[in-house]
Amino acid sequence: MALSHAILSALTDRPCSGYDLAKQFDGSVGFFWHASHQQIYRELTKLEQQELVTAEAVAQEGKPDKKVYRVTEPGKAVLKEWIAQPSKCAPTKDDLLVKLFVGYLVPPATMQATLEHERAQHVATLEAYRAIEQKYFADPDALSLAARFQYITLRNGIHYETSWLTWCDETLAILGVLPTEDSDTPWTGD
Repeated sequence: MALSHAILSALTDRPCSGYDLAKQFDGSVGFFWHASHQQIYRELTKLEQQELVTAEAVAQEGKPDKKVYRVTEPGKAVLKEWIAQPSKCAPTKDDLLVKLFVGYLVPPATMQATLEHERAQHVATLEAYRAIEQKYFADPDALSLAARFQYITLRNGIHYETSWLTWCDETLAILGVLPTEDSDTPWTGD
């Protein structure tokens, strides 16, 4: 997926300024597609040049004018064509897994601390997802078609975080029972 598809997808929900779009990326879309504000503004310029979005200047009192972007019909056509294409399975690129692969090189307490730090981040993300679910999707049967599609992406995130936490707890348990001669020395694998 290209950043352009993520931006077009976000703008189908509602027209918004580049600033608001960047904030949206920091929230909902950002949970599964990360982009810096600079990348978003650069891509908006390209999309406007390709006539996949239009921008309307909106005057603001005491501030510079802002541009509000909306998806054009050609932009929707690009999205529909992209949706119809099979997705490729994204390769896993995870620092933690590489660290664990050679984790025997460091004292057990180092890997435990690393895992516990990561675990805390995943707990916080799961809590955020559950809060969004309660606030916006409390009654899944009453959701509009668009909201149902947004809800299923949120459910994927909830399943991912729950699964990750299960794996992390199993990993901490496995590492906790590994024989070590001294907690300040690396594991030797002997």
